[in-house]
Amino acid sequence: METLLNPYRFGDAALALPADVPFPSVEAARAQALVARCPHHAPTPLARNATLETTLGVAEVWVKDERARMGLGSFKALGAAYVIACDAQEGAAAGRTYVTASAGNHGLSVAAGAQAFGAKAVIYLSDTVPEAFAHRLRQIGAEVVRAGSDYEQSMTAASDAATTNGWSLLSDSSWQGYTAVPHRLMEGYLVLMAEVIEALDPPPTHLFLQAGVGGLAGAAAALARSAWGDGLEITVVEPEAAPALQASIRAGKAVHAPGPVSAMGRLDCKEPSLIALKGLARDANHFATLSEEEGHAAAALASRAGLPSTPSGTAGLGGAMGTDLPATARVLLIFSEGPEA
Repeated sequence: METLLNPYRFGDAALALPADVPFPSVEAARAQALVARCPHHAPTPLARNATLETTLGVAEVWVKDERARMGLGSFKALGAAYVIACDAQEGAAAGRTYVTASAGNHGLSVAAGAQAFGAKAVIYLSDTVPEAFAHRLRQIGAEVVRAGSDYEQSMTAASDAATTNGWSLLSDSSWQGYTAVPHRLMEGYLVLMAEVIEALDPPPTHLFLQAGVGGLAGAAAALARSAWGDGLEITVVEPEAAPALQASIRAGKAVHAPGPVSAMGRLDCKEPSLIALKGLARDANHFATLSEEEGHAAAALASRAGLPSTPSGTAGLGGAMGTDLPATARVLLIFSEGPEA
């Protein structure tokens, strides 16, 4: 595991980002109020895990278990579906077509939100996304289109389709000129961190957050830092095959981080979300990258601890496994998805 100390956390320098890119929202109450109206909503479990405590050699390990969130099997249920619910609240969802690219669970959230509120979902998948996932999307009413050899190429195709057809692009990433929708989407992710903050006292000393484009990590870090202050050590964990955030922090600006296909497929994103990057440059202490072997080792340990997931879902645990933690550490992890079907 390679770890980079964030030079922007307490430094005077700032990343070179467009001036109109906002920081992540910390308006958790607004998201909680709307999500609470969903009949499938319930807080997900937060529990200590003795196996992980013994293996890591620390005082406490708390796991926020998102593996069954709202029946979709991932924290992503709180993102795109929240955006569509907001549109529905404004009378603007029914009959609309939402289009996006997905490397995994984001597409399920778009599809579920569209189905719930009388809209249509078109999901672009790259060639690397398993057909089993495409089947799951079709089962909840989405149209699936294959395009490109990686996530970035499928996103370009989705964006082009939105422009050509007059559809609504609903990405979980952000870039120059496209920030309003992903800013609201990341606000939905605050629900899970708000649940943790309300339940966990005293707060953790260390928080490990897995990241693809960085939406979950950016939202969770922003709210955690707001609630718990500077004493919390936050580490962002990516595949070494897709270190979009770490490479951008190192370069001082958003960059493309090319690499091979990663088994951490939901995190295999080569370009960062600008909103997430801006927030994490302010809030994160470290940016770490996992090898494929380290990713698989984390998933294996999670399974032994009674919490089967995937290398993507347990990448934060992989970061903790590669960190020299003090025996007094109180560690918080998010297991962000269930095991592959």
